[in-house]
Amino acid sequence: MKRLQSAGHCNTGRSWLAQGPNDAITPDALAKAAGTDTLDALAEQHGMSRQEVAEELARTLPAAVDRLTPDGRIPSEQEAARWM
Repeated sequence: MKRLQSAGHCNTGRSWLAQGPNDAITPDALAKAAGTDTLDALAEQHGMSRQEVAEELARTLPAAVDRLTPDGRIPSEQEAARWM
């Protein structure tokens, strides 16, 4: 969420946390927010191109964040660790 905010997509990230529809994000905007190092690492781990990773994240991340924040807040590190 901090990276989305830094990249100017604060309202988009908030929509993923809030109840109601999730705002879409373009693969290019998500790639800018995530950073090339993150995308390159994910691409290597999954045998995908950087563009494929950005497209997949743009498609799936809003719903994933929405499911992980049902009460509209980011879980603490302790809460998140219990899910792993």
